[in-house]
Amino acid sequence: MTFENTLAYAKSLDAQDPLAQYRDEFNFPKVNGKQVIYFTGNSLGLQPKKAVEYVSEVMTDWGELAVEGHFYAEKPWWDYHERLSEPLSTVVGALPSEITVMNTLTVNLHVLMTTFYRPTSSKYKIICEEKAFPSDQYLIQSQVKLHNLDPKDAIVELKKRPGEHNFRLEDILAKIDEVGEELALVLIGGLNYYTGQVFDIKTITAAAHQYDAKVGWDLAHAAGNIELKLHEWNVDFAAWCSYKYMNAGPGSASGCFIHERYHTDKDLVRLAGWWGHNKERRFLMEKKFDAIESAHGWQISNPSILSLAPYLASLEMFAEVGMEALITKRDKITAYLEFVMEDVARAVHANYEIITPEGKNERGCQLSVLLHGKGKDLFSYLLNEGIIVDWREPNVVRIAPVPLYTSYEDVFTFGEILKKADSLF
Repeated sequence: MTFENTLAYAKSLDAQDPLAQYRDEFNFPKVNGKQVIYFTGNSLGLQPKKAVEYVSEVMTDWGELAVEGHFYAEKPWWDYHERLSEPLSTVVGALPSEITVMNTLTVNLHVLMTTFYRPTSSKYKIICEEKAFPSDQYLIQSQVKLHNLDPKDAIVELKKRPGEHNFRLEDILAKIDEVGEELALVLIGGLNYYTGQVFDIKTITAAAHQYDAKVGWDLAHAAGNIELKLHEWNVDFAAWCSYKYMNAGPGSASGCFIHERYHTDKDLVRLAGWWGHNKERRFLMEKKFDAIESAHGWQISNPSILSLAPYLASLEMFAEVGMEALITKRDKITAYLEFVMEDVARAVHANYEIITPEGKNERGCQLSVLLHGKGKDLFSYLLNEGIIVDWREPNVVRIAPVPLYTSYEDVFTFGEILKKADSLF
């Protein structure tokens, strides 16, 4: 598609945008009294206005019903989390029974690794990507130590080729073959948080399964952003946070996927708690744990209803829009952002290097840009001008034009402000 870097053209794209109306469903922060242009939904999504309503509803029920809210609230707390399974299943390509919501992301990965990382003396190695998000590095190291193994021996890191910013699929598959029968688990971020690269989940999962290894995915930057078919791709387990593209608020509950083939295996080792116990017998206070035969069987404690409420509000919007429409706009607006940045770079003779892959199947709505010759002063200037992007050392900005609330005019305006900033730094 041929783009134009003009205000009139950007406005024409907005006029044709079938998702434009959803921008008004969110609350935007302000800088210097002016609504910001928000490109940081890959870190924390904006607040849906409906989330305020849903949280207020819970607070009202708590005040008026107290403990009886578990059964007599408009949305009873007893099974509140179950309401999220069906809409989430359409976001990540799963069966509703394969989805539960509980805890937070890293906690859930620990919970799931308890089940799916069962090392033996000959099959104990974990493949992950180098420089994964720190939480993933720490959890993998600690899980290995829990089994009295040496992280230097048990953890195998995927490497990028010298001078390249992204991982090559052929190198990942070669590493799986190299580790071979010693491979117990592959645990990778579905979308690399730093570069925005999307991994080939289907192909990598199938390759690891050839060695009878389990495969899990951290989908923090993927859920609500890219097409996922977790059930069809035969993924063993996955988890994701809800506060980035899912717009559920800071630290809100994490989603989990456990493939249905594991649901009826009562012998699986798991960290059990009473909310995962047979729902019909839960209040009999039985001594022996009887897991629910779905992903809910991995629940431990009753979930935070105040955390689930904004997630449910956001998911209702996702259900209304649909992932296909989101991805269509995502591809178009991200391509427009790329075009505008390249046009600005040519105009001011700047060296902006986009390190996110170009192919639409290899990226979501995030562009990571190396600002060669620029420092954090540029980031601070953009913030003061009402442009919120994300800074990563030493000189990378991550820019995410989230399709639910970013306009094409936002992208154009960002380019104009970036153009002015270049002469100052």
